[in-house]
Amino acid sequence: MIDLSPLARRLADTPLADWANGLQAQLDRKMAKGHGDLARWQSALDALPALQPSEVDLSAGLRLDCPADAATRQRLHDALMGLSPWRKGPFDLFGVHVDTEWRSDWKWARVAPHLNLHGKRVLDVGCGNGYYQWRMLGAGADCVIGVDPNWLFFCQFQAVQRYLPQLPAWHLPFALEDLPPNLEGFDTVFSMGVFYHRRSPIEHLLALKDCLVKGGELVLETLVIEGDVNQVLVPEDRYAQMRNVWYLPSVPALERWLRRAGFSDVTCVDVSVTTLDEQRSTPWMRYQSLADFLDPNDPSKTVEGLPAPMRAVIKARK
Repeated sequence: MIDLSPLARRLADTPLADWANGLQAQLDRKMAKGHGDLARWQSALDALPALQPSEVDLSAGLRLDCPADAATRQRLHDALMGLSPWRKGPFDLFGVHVDTEWRSDWKWARVAPHLNLHGKRVLDVGCGNGYYQWRMLGAGADCVIGVDPNWLFFCQFQAVQRYLPQLPAWHLPFALEDLPPNLEGFDTVFSMGVFYHRRSPIEHLLALKDCLVKGGELVLETLVIEGDVNQVLVPEDRYAQMRNVWYLPSVPALERWLRRAGFSDVTCVDVSVTTLDEQRSTPWMRYQSLADFLDPNDPSKTVEGLPAPMRAVIKARK
């Protein structure tokens, strides 16, 4: 059983106190429903060797270290490999380099200079395996709560948290829709790599805004296209082989949507084209990746003939 009482205590004197008090029961109900692979993933977690990090770096990267012999490192490697595929990272854990599909450290390096997370209460929506949550703590956040309904990502977070149990980071296997309306308790809310999967983008923006305190900041990272304020791509079927991509707006269109949703101080702080070095297959994620989703004769287009992935980071204030 995962004990959420430390989270409830952490949020006791905040606007999130009532929500936090009900989280244990909500999590227990979700865990009781479970997932067909949970037993296998739990076995991988149980196989993790007992190590106590003497070095912790969440600022320059995500690195934990302490003296460990080769046999212990092999046990760690094998247990972590049992939680594959690893998509967000990388993680350097006691001499084992988890070379994830995404170089998420590159994205964080583009986003972090535009943030001030010191002392902030943070919500990471669609947090994946929690890689960014740890980096947010490294950037000075007071506490970070991530929500993502993917059970494998939940277990990958547990693997890292096992070695950092005292740090104020929590991963809840919930969707944004599982949170109550009008929480209004977070200083900063992140939505990175989620927006284009939403059928109703404005409703997503309004739900994110409901999680923020007045004056709080949204950090939105999503796929975009070139174009003016009226330019929006709606894929006919798949986009880069993904079925669940609904809207790819231009940056000016996205900024307008944010303003219409009631945000102010809307600012685009980064636009970058995703490269084959940033997203690729590795021994830790052996399935198809970006190289398989682009036109082999014209990498500026997807295999469907649409503009290749380009991503923007937008900040906005409630």
